[in-house]
Amino acid sequence: MTRAYVMLNCELGAEADVAEKLRGTDGVVDVFETIGAHDMMVVLEADNFEKAREAVTWGIQRLEKVRSTATLIRKD
Repeated sequence: MTRAYVMLNCELGAEADVAEKLRGTDGVVDVFETIGAHDMMVVLEADNFEKAREAVTWGIQRLEKVRSTATLIRKD
């Protein structure tokens, strides 16, 4: 199992809309808003590194109003 922590920034005022869309994304286990350099953090679980990378690239980064992401990966 691979767990990814994705910090992301979105367009101003779009936080609630983006968080709602993220909660419906495959592999996403938690979404919460943050204060500081990033608007929110997403906790993602996948079978392996490649599937986690695909989920970030195709499922999170391509959401409308997502401006940038930074991902930390933890492999168990």
